[in-house]
Amino acid sequence: MLKTFNQTKTFYPFFLFLFTLFLTLWLALPWVSAQEPPKPKPQPWHIDGIIAALDDGHDKVKDYAFWQLIRYEPQELQAVIEKPEDEDIAEKAANILQNKTVDSHIRRLMVYALVNLGEAGVNYIPDMLNFLQDETVDLWVRRSAADALVNLGEAGVNYIPDMLNFLQDETVDGLVRGSVADALVRLGEAGAIYAPEIANIVQDETADGWVRGSAADVLGNLGEAGAIYAPEIANILKDETADSGVRSRAANALVRLGEAGVVYIPDILNFLQDETVDSLDLSSTTYALAYALRNMGEAGLAYIPEIFKVLKDETVDSRVRSGAVEKLGKLGETGAVYIPEILNIFKDETVDLRVRESAADALRNMGKIGAAYAPDIFNILTDETADAKVRGLAAEVLGKQGKAGAAYAPELVNILQDETIDSQLRESSAYALGELGKSGAAYAPEIAQIVQDETVNLWIRSSAVKALGKLGKAGAVYIPEILNIIQDKTVDSHIRKSAAQALGNLGIVSAPYIPGILNLLQDDTVSSDYRGSAVVALIKLGKTSIPYIPKIFNFLQEDTVDPRLSGFLVSEVLDKLGEDSAQYIPEIFNFLKNETIDYDVRRFLAVEALGKLGKAGAQYIPEILSFLQDETVDSYIRNWVALALINIRKLELTEIVFILNNVYEANQPDFEQWRFATYLLSGGTDEVKTLLKWLGYPQSTPTALNYEEGKKTLELFLQVWENAQDLPRLQKDLAEKIAVVTSLVSWKPQDIDLLRRHYNNLKAGNFSQADTLESVILNLKK
Repeated sequence: MLKTFNQTKTFYPFFLFLFTLFLTLWLALPWVSAQEPPKPKPQPWHIDGIIAALDDGHDKVKDYAFWQLIRYEPQELQAVIEKPEDEDIAEKAANILQNKTVDSHIRRLMVYALVNLGEAGVNYIPDMLNFLQDETVDLWVRRSAADALVNLGEAGVNYIPDMLNFLQDETVDGLVRGSVADALVRLGEAGAIYAPEIANIVQDETADGWVRGSAADVLGNLGEAGAIYAPEIANILKDETADSGVRSRAANALVRLGEAGVVYIPDILNFLQDETVDSLDLSSTTYALAYALRNMGEAGLAYIPEIFKVLKDETVDSRVRSGAVEKLGKLGETGAVYIPEILNIFKDETVDLRVRESAADALRNMGKIGAAYAPDIFNILTDETADAKVRGLAAEVLGKQGKAGAAYAPELVNILQDETIDSQLRESSAYALGELGKSGAAYAPEIAQIVQDETVNLWIRSSAVKALGKLGKAGAVYIPEILNIIQDKTVDSHIRKSAAQALGNLGIVSAPYIPGILNLLQDDTVSSDYRGSAVVALIKLGKTSIPYIPKIFNFLQEDTVDPRLSGFLVSEVLDKLGEDSAQYIPEIFNFLKNETIDYDVRRFLAVEALGKLGKAGAQYIPEILSFLQDETVDSYIRNWVALALINIRKLELTEIVFILNNVYEANQPDFEQWRFATYLLSGGTDEVKTLLKWLGYPQSTPTALNYEEGKKTLELFLQVWENAQDLPRLQKDLAEKIAVVTSLVSWKPQDIDLLRRHYNNLKAGNFSQADTLESVILNLKK
């Protein structure tokens, strides 16, 4: 359920904290890939529903509408929304933003909404800046709102003067102004003509340090226009009294200026060796410098040895050096020029082990790019005087170097088989053989022997069995042996887990052995984490595993299962099954109804999974609508499920009544959420807008109706009545409104049939409002 900022003051921040914490822990699991839940794709009918909700009488419904608006990616939203709709929405958002009587959290939401609207919204930048300057608004709210401005894009160019004036307003919090400066950074060279004004801020030593640093950051993105002011930016860098974060931003700006920044590299290096500087600032600057050297020409490349001297300098925090070296390995081909120096760090026994490990990570990430240095890596591997952990890392690097690393496969096998060698090194050799893929396949028999040898260290065997899972057909030969390990309860659970993962990696060739994987899944004597690997193995088998999804859900609902694992499996597994997952909606609902399952983790991700069903979920809309009527399930959970329907299709009038019916739930904590969902999921049709004028607790109801309006309304009510037979609370409200509408209109004799049908319905339901209809009908007959 999406929350408005009226509620966020109590619920939302705490929920966001829990969910962020969950994601952090969840992504730490070995089988989870770092992937954020997808944002909904805006459709024209979504926009129609949002626009209709913005005209609702309840402010909270409007809040929900704006919140939905900012859930979309700005570019996708702007591609769907048309003029003058975008301008109308922007005007409404601006009116709320300007209204100081509105809660500041809601006004903050308007800043995000206006930015998301693109060109239509940027016209209100002055209003946004006024809001950011308002000291009566909570500082956190203003800082958060300022963060939205970074997405202004080129549409904000015309308002650069306004933003510059804002930057120089010393009465405004420095971090708020810094966020506005970040918006200017995103504008790039489009703001070049304002370089002198920006430079004035940089040169003003009395200005807030964070603002000066942010302004320097802006100049760093202005190309030649900013390069003129490199000396002024350097002055901030050299100022040891300035905040280290500010100095770091100045350094980062200088390295982006290309050749103009080369002359200041010695100053940057001095900064990196300053023991008083925060480690995070140092790491950021080190990486930025190394990354930018390629743009500084030969003069810049000459400083590479100096940078690596810093990375070897034991007086510099090892965390800084470690992080910087590791990041260099993520530069791809751009980082190839640094390989010799990274290799020197890896070899150098005087360098902190943490830094050397990061150097190995960098070389491993570069993979085949560093293939020319495979002999050097091999020398480290075979150096018996070297640290065993370092030798193991060398083996892993070789495994990533393709054919160059494959040349050393025989030596890796020898290490794996040698019982006199450190177990960690043998484990790494098994890993490397698996990474070599086809090149390591020739040694599958030797690897399999290690797997089957119960006298071998369990971690070595685990690594070996994982390697078999990466050898394709050569590894598939050993599926019976792998399966025996999974089924043998006397085998250590770590090895059984690795065996299950290996089966999954072998793909469809493992299909005949699914029963064995299921045995592991259902073996409650094994830790749920290890049993979870059996689920992962099943999913990697593709559609072959579809019949076993119910068993997976049974497993997920066990009390002993880690909620991180459950969240991953519900969201990711169903996603991998694609449209085939739609047939398991009943199992998903059972999962949602289970009150023993963690509310903030498992249920949230289960509902996200519903949103991934797409058109395949259309045939299950009746089941989804039925689920929404189950009041034993938390109202917010059901609303999340309802909103997931936007990824399937627009609801018809006959279906939308089941959404609206939730408004009437006893002890309803938030009926506005259901009014908004009714607008959104229907696409805000004229019929639904008429319906919500009367039903679902509108702010007020019409007190006058002309004949045509009254007739259309009663005809609509007749349709709704037919679909509300099992919705007594909606039907009760409808009965009352039928009588009200009937009383407001001067009817004609030709309307008797319409009125009689309503009378019959009301009479059959024992509603007293039938008397009103009967009276009108009798008068028309006179």
